[in-house]
Amino acid sequence: MGIQVSTGGGLKADPNVVPFIDILLVLLIIFMVITPLTPKGLEALVPQPPPPGAQQTAADQRTVVIVINRDRSMLINTEPTDEARLGPRLEEIFKTRAERVVFVKGDPALEFQYVARAIDIAKGAGIDKIGLMTAKIEAGE
Repeated sequence: MGIQVSTGGGLKADPNVVPFIDILLVLLIIFMVITPLTPKGLEALVPQPPPPGAQQTAADQRTVVIVINRDRSMLINTEPTDEARLGPRLEEIFKTRAERVVFVKGDPALEFQYVARAIDIAKGAGIDKIGLMTAKIEAGE
Protein backbone atom coordinates (compact mmCIF):
# COMPACT_ATOMS: atom_id res chain seq x y z
CA MET A 1 0.00 0.00 0.00
CA GLY A 2 1.23 3.38 -0.83
CA ILE A 3 0.40 6.78 0.50
CA GLN A 4 -1.77 8.86 -1.72
CA VAL A 5 -1.00 12.49 -1.88
CA SER A 6 -4.03 14.50 -2.65
CA THR A 7 -4.46 18.15 -3.15
CA GLY A 8 -7.91 18.19 -1.57
CA GLY A 9 -8.43 18.52 2.11
CA GLY A 10 -9.79 15.87 4.41
CA LEU A 11 -8.92 12.36 5.40
CA LYS A 12 -9.58 9.41 3.19
CA ALA A 13 -10.05 5.99 4.84
CA ASP A 14 -9.45 2.71 2.96
CA PRO A 15 -10.82 -0.38 4.68
CA ASN A 16 -8.28 -3.06 5.49
CA VAL A 17 -9.74 -6.29 4.06
CA VAL A 18 -6.94 -8.67 5.07
CA PRO A 19 -8.52 -9.58 8.47
CA PHE A 20 -11.86 -10.21 6.70
CA ILE A 21 -10.17 -12.64 4.30
CA ASP A 22 -8.54 -14.45 7.23
CA ILE A 23 -11.92 -14.84 8.94
CA LEU A 24 -13.48 -16.05 5.71
CA LEU A 25 -10.79 -18.72 5.26
CA VAL A 26 -11.20 -19.92 8.84
CA LEU A 27 -14.97 -20.20 8.37
CA LEU A 28 -14.47 -22.06 5.10
CA ILE A 29 -12.19 -24.60 6.80
CA ILE A 30 -14.65 -25.05 9.68
CA PHE A 31 -17.54 -25.74 7.32
CA MET A 32 -15.45 -28.17 5.30
CA VAL A 33 -14.52 -30.12 8.43
CA ILE A 34 -18.01 -30.33 9.91
CA THR A 35 -19.66 -31.37 6.65
CA PRO A 36 -20.66 -34.99 7.14
CA LEU A 37 -19.01 -37.41 4.79
CA THR A 38 -21.58 -39.97 3.73
CA PRO A 39 -20.27 -43.21 2.27
CA LYS A 40 -21.48 -43.94 -1.20
CA GLY A 41 -22.32 -47.43 -2.30
CA LEU A 42 -24.96 -49.55 -3.90
CA GLU A 43 -28.41 -49.86 -2.45
CA ALA A 44 -28.99 -53.27 -0.95
CA LEU A 45 -32.34 -54.90 -0.36
CA VAL A 46 -32.72 -57.25 2.53
CA PRO A 47 -35.61 -59.69 2.77
CA GLN A 48 -37.27 -59.63 6.15
CA PRO A 49 -38.02 -62.97 7.80
CA PRO A 50 -41.68 -63.64 8.59
CA PRO A 51 -42.75 -63.45 12.22
CA PRO A 52 -42.80 -66.79 14.03
CA GLY A 53 -45.97 -68.76 13.32
CA ALA A 54 -47.03 -66.58 10.37
CA GLN A 55 -48.58 -68.10 7.27
CA GLN A 56 -46.93 -67.59 3.90
CA THR A 57 -48.90 -65.34 1.60
CA ALA A 58 -48.99 -65.27 -2.19
CA ALA A 59 -46.56 -62.33 -2.14
CA ASP A 60 -44.04 -64.44 -0.18
CA GLN A 61 -44.29 -67.18 -2.79
CA ARG A 62 -43.59 -64.61 -5.49
CA THR A 63 -40.20 -63.81 -3.96
CA VAL A 64 -37.40 -64.99 -6.25
CA VAL A 65 -34.18 -66.17 -4.63
CA ILE A 66 -31.13 -67.27 -6.60
CA VAL A 67 -29.19 -69.77 -4.47
CA ILE A 68 -25.59 -70.51 -5.39
CA ASN A 69 -24.23 -73.63 -3.70
CA ARG A 70 -20.65 -74.47 -2.80
CA ASP A 71 -20.24 -76.55 -5.99
CA ARG A 72 -21.42 -73.49 -8.03
CA SER A 73 -24.75 -75.11 -8.91
CA MET A 74 -27.63 -72.64 -8.99
CA LEU A 75 -31.25 -72.78 -7.93
CA ILE A 76 -34.02 -70.29 -8.64
CA ASN A 77 -36.12 -70.81 -5.51
CA THR A 78 -36.10 -74.65 -5.70
CA GLU A 79 -35.71 -75.07 -9.46
CA PRO A 80 -32.21 -76.20 -10.57
CA THR A 81 -30.55 -74.07 -13.25
CA ASP A 82 -27.10 -73.09 -14.47
CA GLU A 83 -25.39 -69.90 -15.64
CA ALA A 84 -26.41 -70.37 -19.27
CA ARG A 85 -30.11 -70.76 -18.43
CA LEU A 86 -30.24 -68.23 -15.58
CA GLY A 87 -30.80 -65.12 -17.72
CA PRO A 88 -33.54 -66.52 -19.99
CA ARG A 89 -35.29 -68.13 -17.00
CA LEU A 90 -35.32 -64.83 -15.08
CA GLU A 91 -36.70 -63.02 -18.15
CA GLU A 92 -39.44 -65.65 -18.38
CA ILE A 93 -40.31 -65.34 -14.67
CA PHE A 94 -40.45 -61.54 -14.70
CA LYS A 95 -42.14 -60.90 -18.05
CA THR A 96 -45.56 -60.68 -16.34
CA ARG A 97 -44.46 -58.99 -13.12
CA ALA A 98 -44.30 -55.27 -12.51
CA GLU A 99 -41.93 -55.47 -9.55
CA ARG A 100 -38.56 -56.87 -10.58
CA VAL A 101 -36.79 -57.85 -7.37
CA VAL A 102 -34.39 -60.79 -6.91
CA PHE A 103 -32.42 -61.91 -3.88
CA VAL A 104 -29.08 -63.70 -4.25
CA LYS A 105 -27.87 -66.13 -1.60
CA GLY A 106 -24.39 -67.56 -1.96
CA ASP A 107 -22.65 -70.23 0.08
CA PRO A 108 -20.29 -68.64 2.67
CA ALA A 109 -17.33 -70.65 1.33
CA LEU A 110 -17.99 -69.51 -2.24
CA GLU A 111 -15.84 -66.81 -3.84
CA PHE A 112 -17.70 -63.57 -4.47
CA GLN A 113 -16.96 -63.62 -8.21
CA TYR A 114 -19.64 -66.30 -8.70
CA VAL A 115 -22.20 -64.23 -6.80
CA ALA A 116 -21.17 -61.15 -8.81
CA ARG A 117 -21.61 -63.11 -12.04
CA ALA A 118 -25.16 -64.08 -11.00
CA ILE A 119 -25.90 -60.42 -10.16
CA ASP A 120 -24.56 -59.40 -13.58
CA ILE A 121 -26.74 -61.97 -15.35
CA ALA A 122 -29.78 -60.78 -13.39
CA LYS A 123 -29.07 -57.13 -14.31
CA GLY A 124 -28.74 -58.21 -17.94
CA ALA A 125 -32.14 -59.90 -17.69
CA GLY A 126 -33.71 -56.55 -16.74
CA ILE A 127 -33.99 -56.98 -12.97
CA ASP A 128 -34.33 -53.57 -11.29
CA LYS A 129 -33.37 -54.40 -7.71
CA ILE A 130 -31.07 -57.14 -6.46
CA GLY A 131 -30.64 -57.90 -2.78
CA LEU A 132 -28.04 -60.03 -1.06
CA MET A 133 -28.97 -62.60 1.57
CA THR A 134 -26.52 -63.51 4.31
CA ALA A 135 -26.71 -66.14 7.04
CA LYS A 136 -27.44 -63.48 9.70
CA ILE A 137 -30.24 -61.97 7.65
CA GLU A 138 -31.75 -65.37 7.02
CA ALA A 139 -31.62 -66.16 10.73
CA GLY A 140 -33.44 -62.89 11.43
CA GLU A 141 -30.63 -61.14 13.29
